[in-house]
Amino acid sequence: MHVWKFGGTSVGKPERMHSIRNLITSDDTRKIVVLSALSGTTNALLAIGESLKANDDGEANAKIDTLKAHYDSFINELYKSAEGKAAGQQVVENEFSFIRSLTGIKPFTVKQEKELVAEGELLSTQIFQAYLVEEGVTSALLPALEFMRIDADNEPEIHYTEEKLAEILPSHADTQIIVTQGFICRNPRGEVDNLKRGGSDYTASLIGGAIRAEEIQIWTDIDGMHNNDPRIVKNTFPVRELTFDEAAELAYFGAKILHPSTITPARMFGVPVRLKNTMEPSAPGTLIADRPGAPATSSEVFKAVAAKDGITALYIHSTRMLNAYGFLRRIFEIFEKYKTPVDMITTSEVSVSVTIDNTERIQEITDELNTFCTLEEPDFDQTIICIVGNFSADNQGVAVRVFNAMQNIPIRMISYGGTESNLSLLVHSRYKAEALNALNDGLFSV
Repeated sequence: MHVWKFGGTSVGKPERMHSIRNLITSDDTRKIVVLSALSGTTNALLAIGESLKANDDGEANAKIDTLKAHYDSFINELYKSAEGKAAGQQVVENEFSFIRSLTGIKPFTVKQEKELVAEGELLSTQIFQAYLVEEGVTSALLPALEFMRIDADNEPEIHYTEEKLAEILPSHADTQIIVTQGFICRNPRGEVDNLKRGGSDYTASLIGGAIRAEEIQIWTDIDGMHNNDPRIVKNTFPVRELTFDEAAELAYFGAKILHPSTITPARMFGVPVRLKNTMEPSAPGTLIADRPGAPATSSEVFKAVAAKDGITALYIHSTRMLNAYGFLRRIFEIFEKYKTPVDMITTSEVSVSVTIDNTERIQEITDELNTFCTLEEPDFDQTIICIVGNFSADNQGVAVRVFNAMQNIPIRMISYGGTESNLSLLVHSRYKAEALNALNDGLFSV
């Protein structure tokens, strides 16, 4: 069985849903099809939520009317028959009735906001399933709320998903296409919750791992993962193959095509992930897999570059570090206490430099560090440039080529050697575009 995920732009127009129907029925492979909300819907629902939090029911209802009008038009274009249109319209009426019911709840809490945002996926999947029924496709709708759950730390419980799907799927043994929602789940209290933005990719990977799928396919509007950011750099190209480690580094450090958490469940269970383009389905895309017997990194020295914005650098100094043990542990216990992950770290005899992408608790962190260290002023508005490839000890000249490409750009931090697939540089965000273009010219130009 395959797991295929389609994002918001892939389902955002009636003709796109028609194309997806053709794609998923083009062969005899059984598939679980994971859908995001129609493009623009999640933002519209969040905007409705903002009005409700401000107790402005009039503004909220106006926004609901606008969104519903969009869905009414969508339904009219998607279906061919009167029966299909009626089925689709019933879905819209039911879900928007629930959305309107939230305007009467005071105060409007996080619980209601999560129920509201979940409506995007509930709408898209029910509309698509009704369309498949109209087209005569043997299919079923399997609600993600029946098998997706997160724990108290907001982490998905993959073994729960594994157990639930093992119970549910045998009753659909003769069903060719199973449709489900991405993004949404339940929390330990049984309430509707979600896997955060981009979570539909994560859903697909969790399902693929849980059922030991033959392959997970992530369908977007881009032909696979590119070697650099095509929005900033000209002459980028799709990377045809990546290892799990390489893809995880690129996703975490800013490659927008893939949610950073997606790789973990797939790698855990050895399920290949293929990135495909709904606009050009015949294109090969990008295959992410560690093939049996293959090295952990490919023979190509440089694979791709990605950039992560919104980084803050902290510079910690103390002579107590000199010949001391336990000092780093003390520092990182503070970051752990305030649940703030560290991206990069560099050390010397008496100093530690770290980067974080979440400054919500930075005041508490720096206050505690100041009790036994000296801190420089943090550097805000930084960008991590991540270069991914095969940087094993046997490959000579890797650093030279990178630094030659970056010779005119100030570098604040360097992380190299932590893995054999990642070299990271910290620069001020104003140099981001220049750095990406310089690396593209220096590392990938023939």
